[in-house]
Amino acid sequence: MTFDLAASVPASSMVTPGILGFLVFAALAVALVFLLKSMNKQFRKITPEATTDSGEGAENPVGGQEAGHPV
Repeated sequence: MTFDLAASVPASSMVTPGILGFLVFAALAVALVFLLKSMNKQFRKITPEATTDSGEGAENPVGGQEAGHPV
């Protein structure tokens, strides 16, 4: 009985993902498209900060500490 069951199982090289694999792949592709659209929408909302040549940014660098005064 076990021998008959093993003979009816296809070889591993003959097994394919089938319709379920295609549907999962298609769903992931559609989700990716919507995520990319949403990301682009969020990036368009961001406005770059204006930079000035007068040196205002040099007095207070990122981190909130003045240049030349280590903590």
